[in-house]
Amino acid sequence: MTPRSYLYVPADQPRLLAGAAGRGADALIVDLEDAVAVPHKGSARTAAAGYLDTGTAWVRINADAVAEDLAAVADRPGLAGLVVPKAEPALLSEVDRLLESRDVPVLALLETARGLRDLHAVAGSPRVVRLGLGEADLTGELHLRPGPDRVELWPIRSAVVVASAAAGLLPPVGPVHTEVRDLSALERTTELLLRQGFRARTAITPTQVATINAVFTPSPEEVERARATVALLSGSTGVAVDADGRMVDEAVVRSAREVLARSDRLQEQ
Repeated sequence: MTPRSYLYVPADQPRLLAGAAGRGADALIVDLEDAVAVPHKGSARTAAAGYLDTGTAWVRINADAVAEDLAAVADRPGLAGLVVPKAEPALLSEVDRLLESRDVPVLALLETARGLRDLHAVAGSPRVVRLGLGEADLTGELHLRPGPDRVELWPIRSAVVVASAAAGLLPPVGPVHTEVRDLSALERTTELLLRQGFRARTAITPTQVATINAVFTPSPEEVERARATVALLSGSTGVAVDADGRMVDEAVVRSAREVLARSDRLQEQ
């Protein structure tokens, strides 16, 4: 399954970890980084390792403690993959080297100016299967002051979508929505991310998961339109016109097939 939602869970919160798998997210990210205070990093590694002995999750490591984090989690049976923050080519190379022959995928979070400068190298790094955006870190480093719709970051989002497609990666993962009680804003901004080419988003509380999943799930109406579009072109000589007078060609059908593929993957769960 290609996740629509990734729920961050602090590794040093055993109560939250214990119930996280039942909160509806497609994937969990056991967080060793931002959600864990420095004095608790050691106990968080131990807790993450214990969780991965019985449960399945991605793990967000610390960019400045890669060896220590990987020593704790790399060989655990439930490790689905690594989330690498502040992703830059050198850091990703270090992760690849330390993992050796282990088959561990990487979700690379772009959070630095250097990571953006080397975006295509990040996308082409070994093990990277998906890109994500850490817009909170980026706005600080780039001295941006985003408005409600974060228009100032749209060029960066488009660049990440293009780099993902060019490298043959899964469509990227959108950033967290920090206003945790405003679910209407979460829905609106997630719909924007969908239109911009993202197909997943990270969540920082379980209450955000249902909204994210709903936005990234094709509606029955969308699926019906997509099927009709594919069928219309399959019975033509290469170009057709639908009932609304819209020209349908292979480019239009490609988008319709993407909707059907996402729907089919969800049906297979």
